[in-house]
Amino acid sequence: NLADLIYNTAVHPKAPGHIFLASDGDDLSTAEMLSGLANALEKPSRSFPFPPTLIKSAASLFGKGALAQRLLSSLQVDINHTKKILEWQPPFSVSEGFKKTVASYVYEQEHRP
Repeated sequence: NLADLIYNTAVHPKAPGHIFLASDGDDLSTAEMLSGLANALEKPSRSFPFPPTLIKSAASLFGKGALAQRLLSSLQVDINHTKKILEWQPPFSVSEGFKKTVASYVYEQEHRP
């Protein structure tokens, strides 16, 4: 999706002068992302809930409170402007992207010299 978006911004006549945000159009939590990758790998997802406040407290003790805040906060990107100006839709769903990523990874692992 990112490569397709970059291509579209390079060739679309309405693109110059705009700032475009990139996203697959689906907001995923880290747990959902890990679960999606595990599913694409046909492996069980082994995650467990852990209280974010405990992580924040521990990170603060080590002077990493800001890092913990960035990791634990939501990052949502509104791509409506991108879609409207470029008349663009992400060509692949998140699930398809996970499958293609895993297929490429597996292929590379099997064909290493």
